[in-house]
Amino acid sequence: MPRASTRLTFTVLATGAGVFSMLQSLIAPALPTVQHALHTSQSTATWVMTAYLLSASIFTPILGRVGDLVGKKRTLVAVLVTVLAGCLIAALAPTIGVLIAARVVQGVGGALFPLSFGIIRDEFAPGEVSGSISSLSAVIAAGGGVGMVAAGPIVSALDYRWLFWIPVAVVAATVLIAARYVPESPKRAEGRVGWGGAVLLSGWLVALLLPLSQAGRWGWGSVKVLGLFAAAVVLFTVWLAAEARSRNPLIDLRVLRQPAVWTTNAAALLFGAGMYSIWSFLPGFVQTPSAAGYGFGAGVTASGLLMLPMLVAMFLSGVLSGRLEPRVGAKALLTTGAALGAVACGFLTLWHDAQWQIAVVAGMFGLGTGLAFASMANLIVGSVPAEQTGAATGMNANIRTIGGSIGAALTSVLVTGRLQPSGLPYASGYTHGWALLALLCLAAAGAALLVPVRRPAHPALTGPAPAPTRAPARVR
Repeated sequence: MPRASTRLTFTVLATGAGVFSMLQSLIAPALPTVQHALHTSQSTATWVMTAYLLSASIFTPILGRVGDLVGKKRTLVAVLVTVLAGCLIAALAPTIGVLIAARVVQGVGGALFPLSFGIIRDEFAPGEVSGSISSLSAVIAAGGGVGMVAAGPIVSALDYRWLFWIPVAVVAATVLIAARYVPESPKRAEGRVGWGGAVLLSGWLVALLLPLSQAGRWGWGSVKVLGLFAAAVVLFTVWLAAEARSRNPLIDLRVLRQPAVWTTNAAALLFGAGMYSIWSFLPGFVQTPSAAGYGFGAGVTASGLLMLPMLVAMFLSGVLSGRLEPRVGAKALLTTGAALGAVACGFLTLWHDAQWQIAVVAGMFGLGTGLAFASMANLIVGSVPAEQTGAATGMNANIRTIGGSIGAALTSVLVTGRLQPSGLPYASGYTHGWALLALLCLAAAGAALLVPVRRPAHPALTGPAPAPTRAPARVR
């Protein structure tokens, strides 16, 4: 954990990143309420989630790179102000179109993750970096759980608009404190933003993620889905070629090819597929009426409470990993986290007839998620030059999101591929989905085993320890 001299900086970073993570899941349980209140269709209401996903995927690596170039504190404050504006617009949105636009604005906050990791690396003493990144990762992981747990009580007691009014108040205070107290990082990358690469990156991400999120309605064999997948392949190929030739690449491909980076990203892709799918489908399973032959007919609030063990376990294991990482290494923690996810999904495949079994699975998966989040961030930060921290950690977060979209799409095919006359999925759809997620998490553990054993950090990565007579808040 950070020292007293850097504790305020850590609190600001954790608050901003935690609010963004919470916004990812906070609105999902309230989508039916939003649909009714704004007089729209279910397919249109789902764009409240899709727009946020696409926006975050685009802005996370781009603004991570901007922070490396122009200053992480300056970019952090600008991003927080943008998230504040997005939450305010969403709270006041009179129509579904305005709400979707507000979610696009909120998605800019995805850059808070790489910017926060970069500030920690630049500002904290070398001995504090690993533990602080682990603790911040725990907050990020737990933020999604807070969204799932808190949505029901907030909507029931107040109104769905308070899902945005509460973040407005929190982010407004965070902006003021960040502008006043977070120091500007002294380390800057050279060059400029490669906007051509940014446009191509945005293009292939949208072309990939949009059909993954909409294929259930458009049809996997539809012209739109197949055409967008083809466009994603073409744009991705062009992007790779452009980045390889660019003097100012948005993402330095040499960094991505480092063994520790690409193996960690592979594990992130696979584990993300399992993690986001559990978050997406386990509440729906719990809410299914028992007349379907499974499920417990739980309401939004009750299903959120069943996810509470996951939230607590994610936070505790994320914080604990900061203490364990110097002793056992980030590779071992990532492998263990992914393996726990596989065991949890395997358990869920076989035993899901009682609520205590769901709670046990949620807790076990939360333990794995906390360990995996923290170790992935530490592996990336410890493997790239300081001036590449924002872009590299932003790309890792993006790859995890891409994995989540793929996993959710595949699970949706299994769960909704065959429906009962009542319109509800068969139990076998869920069990096949849990089995797939167990295999994906197991594959993530296999990818983690390929991560090279981390050597003592090179001075070029961590920088020299600060002299005793200098202010300890900066590492130059």
